[in-house]
Amino acid sequence: MDLPEWERDRLAKVERLRQEGIEPYARAFEGRTLLGELTELYSALEPGTKAEGSHYKVAGRVLARREHGKAIFITLRDGWDDLQLYGNVDALGDESFERMRDLDIGDVIGAEGHVFRTRKGELTIFAGSWTLLTKSLRPLPEKFHGLQDRETRYRQRYVDLIANPDVAWQLRARGKLVSSMRRYLEGQGFVEVETPILQPLPGGALARPFITHHNALDTDLYLRIAPELYLKRLLVGGFDKIFEIGKNFRNEGISPVHNPEFTMMELYWAYVDYNAIMELVENMIPALAMDVVGTSQIVIGEHSVDLTPPWPRRTLDSLLKEYLGLGLFEIEADPERGKNALVERKVEVEKRDSFAMIVDKALKHVCFPKLVSPTFAIDYPLALSPLAKSHRDDPRLVERFQAIIGGKECGNAFSELNDPMDQRRRFEDQAKNKAAGDEEAHVLDEDFLRALEYGMPPAGGLGIGIDRLVMMLLGVESIRDVILFPQLRPEH
Repeated sequence: MDLPEWERDRLAKVERLRQEGIEPYARAFEGRTLLGELTELYSALEPGTKAEGSHYKVAGRVLARREHGKAIFITLRDGWDDLQLYGNVDALGDESFERMRDLDIGDVIGAEGHVFRTRKGELTIFAGSWTLLTKSLRPLPEKFHGLQDRETRYRQRYVDLIANPDVAWQLRARGKLVSSMRRYLEGQGFVEVETPILQPLPGGALARPFITHHNALDTDLYLRIAPELYLKRLLVGGFDKIFEIGKNFRNEGISPVHNPEFTMMELYWAYVDYNAIMELVENMIPALAMDVVGTSQIVIGEHSVDLTPPWPRRTLDSLLKEYLGLGLFEIEADPERGKNALVERKVEVEKRDSFAMIVDKALKHVCFPKLVSPTFAIDYPLALSPLAKSHRDDPRLVERFQAIIGGKECGNAFSELNDPMDQRRRFEDQAKNKAAGDEEAHVLDEDFLRALEYGMPPAGGLGIGIDRLVMMLLGVESIRDVILFPQLRPEH
């Protein structure tokens, strides 16, 4: 095989090291100190001085190296912190120094030595000894510190993390958000639970599922599109305040705000309605923002967005009238007018689009992009919400809201339907839609109906997309920037 020159060169180095009795892939390097800890510990060390009595083991990836006669300066990165390493022939000896000169960018090494600050002010480890821990067989991209090609970044996230520490910070912020949300909800008395990911029926949302097959049971199963119906079963069983943070899977398109595998937080709170859930959301999200990014004033695009409660409540009917020029029931009475209004605003419509689909497209493409400040869009048509409780003032509507921040939906909530007879009728209507070709329509779940027949207390429920919430808090435009390994087309 005709290998590229860089690969031949690095493979030859591996072979040469092994011939010299040096293993290029170490088992461990214990007792090291993190580079960031040293940077913090010696922040006050004066230029041109040595930290007397200091001796540390450090390790990391070689990001840069430069030689000055019989001395070498190496930029070492441990995780996402950098520190300079200095080695010279007098301290290391000829053989060790020559091997240090032979290092490639990307190699992982360990070193021991004392701390000093150069006359130019660079905090540095003076290496008394060092060892190769991992030989890198691939060079980092040219100008690796500025890797910008998005396709490469998403497909080779491991390189992206090396090249762009700010990306690593964003993705660590995601983990911090999940931890913060857990603490907040537990502080409010919610209990975390787990429900099945493999389900005999897809339910809890209007979406096309992924299908798999269980060989031992010889039955098809579905990757869950939502945990809702199982969490509600727990309400029937006596849980009062529950939540789950986990993966959902929807066999849908990919866009800047959609990935077929995504993370949701879903909660249910017995004996309250959607008004209590709105209060929970408008208090929780600013608290999470303070914990994760240190402020409740976030930047989304060109806008500064204040998350401080209370957030305004806007009915869907009022939003549609303001931004589409047609009210909710005008669209229901004459769907063609609704389609025409969408076409005028360059929104793609199809002949088979139902009233629910027209409203959904109007919200996503016309109304929501106008809502930059946090807003609750409330009171949805029943056709869009088969699991929500009918509105107390208008039976054509349900008590549902979506939380909109920066023009995008980041939360969805209901006063939950607990009437088993009403729920059966709605499932039957959804079954008719599915028979007519709607692949996202809800299936009829007899076991869930049986659970409701035992009696589910009144409750409010909420789902928040973790990925979208992270996007909003960090001000990034693509969901792929906040998922470590987003779904992509096959590389070939």
